[in-house]
Amino acid sequence: MTTPSLQQTLLEETQQLFLQHGIRSLSLERIIQLLNVSPATFQGMFADKDDLVLQVARQDLQRQRNEHATLFTQVSSPVERILVLLQHGIGEMQKVPGTNYLEIQQEHPATWELLMDHLTTYSYPQIQGLLNDGILQKQFRGDINIELVTKIILEQLHLILNPVVFPPSRYNLAEVFRSVYLYYIRGLCTEEGIQVAAAHFSRL
Repeated sequence: MTTPSLQQTLLEETQQLFLQHGIRSLSLERIIQLLNVSPATFQGMFADKDDLVLQVARQDLQRQRNEHATLFTQVSSPVERILVLLQHGIGEMQKVPGTNYLEIQQEHPATWELLMDHLTTYSYPQIQGLLNDGILQKQFRGDINIELVTKIILEQLHLILNPVVFPPSRYNLAEVFRSVYLYYIRGLCTEEGIQVAAAHFSRL
């Protein structure tokens, strides 16, 4: 097992700082202080805060892709793979303060572009591929509009996590997830796919 480089370690620690404090509230000087690294060492790896935010996001997206690959070794059905991906995505988004995305969009355009590109080139094709696999394996109905269903599935993710629509004080997130996706995914499924989805939800 390879030892993480200093730069990789600093990126992981910075990610935790951003999750705890947000991005805007931390000045570059404060970040360097909290990381307990010399300014010279830091500046040898990162041009400025904008570059730091970009590198943190890039490394975190790679971590998520690695975790998806691990999840896929544990489940083989396209129906169940979509469901575990969505659960993973919700878990990831729950960890991020709601203001972080707004701060990135407003103040770190290169990072925002990276996130949007990830959605376009990774998340959408991933869901589309699983839907197509499910159709070929006769777990999803053959008449679904893959492009439209992909967008609906990903938009539902944002809906579930919208605190205005589902205030955490009133709604259990796991139950919201079940209520949204169990019935929507069931509607896309053949009888075989329905059994797979029901078995997955019975284990939650």
